[in-house]
Amino acid sequence: MNSVTHVDDNHSIPVVEVVAAVIFQPDGRFLLAQRPEGKVYSGYWEFPGGKVESGESLMHALARELWEELGIHVDHAFPWITRVFAYSHATVRLHFFRVVEWEGSLTPREKQAVSWQWPHRIEVSPMLPANGTVLQSLLLPPVYAITHAAEMGVQSALERIEQALLHGVRLFQVREKRMAKDDLKKFASDVLTMARRSQAKVLINGDLELARELGADGVHLTASQLMTLPSRPEPAYGLCGASCHNIEELDAAVRLGLDFAVLGPVQPTLTHPGMPPLGWRRFVALLRDYSLPVYALGGMCLADLAIAQEFGAHGIAMMRGIGEPH
Repeated sequence: MNSVTHVDDNHSIPVVEVVAAVIFQPDGRFLLAQRPEGKVYSGYWEFPGGKVESGESLMHALARELWEELGIHVDHAFPWITRVFAYSHATVRLHFFRVVEWEGSLTPREKQAVSWQWPHRIEVSPMLPANGTVLQSLLLPPVYAITHAAEMGVQSALERIEQALLHGVRLFQVREKRMAKDDLKKFASDVLTMARRSQAKVLINGDLELARELGADGVHLTASQLMTLPSRPEPAYGLCGASCHNIEELDAAVRLGLDFAVLGPVQPTLTHPGMPPLGWRRFVALLRDYSLPVYALGGMCLADLAIAQEFGAHGIAMMRGIGEPH
């Protein structure tokens, strides 16, 4: 069958549809494959996959390509992010899937080299140009914990954070809208000190200057900031995420070149009691072909992580579930 080629409505450029697999081992390593001789970019490393054929669903194309290339059967995979990249020979739309369960004896059937890699330590090169930002996205943890010390008390909040660190949470957002400036500075500094002992990262909500002053690992933009900033905050702020509630805000996060977005509320939440929840159906629709990792927010607990990822989320963002065991 012929591969599927669509036309970009904005630029009338043919776009080749491609599936790509992030195949995981239980220990967190993922598979990279080297393009064999005779192919464009031969010798470059990439995620396994290939072109979608006419009449195929993306999932069917993924299963077929992994069987043809590696001799494995996909048992459990879910959509992740979609990236469009213009090479000199073609423009491709890469539909990335995370493959978490598979069976069979992995055998490179095209005689290509393969290698299991850690997200934080890539030891093969060169990588295909389209995959640089994808590798950065793989470094993001699946759980994004958000503080609410003003509501529960600072000491209780710090104890919850300590428990979360013990349970493996490695990404935090200090979000304290009702805390006095000096108290916020002290609390955020304490959170940073605790997090660094576990090599976890801490982002500051909304306050770019405080993030810079404390040497935080990044900032989390409010929806209002997202829609008014002309460009991404300068690199000194490190990671940069944003709160989104609709397609316009999601588009703005892409335009500013942010690292991730948080989308919600998916379910009813005490933090925004008057805001109608999106529900999972609307959440899935907003994420279709979206290029940034997205955390599901709103009424989330650790039990929701699996379903959020099934629906295309990178993970979950949660406030009241901080400290729960994985």
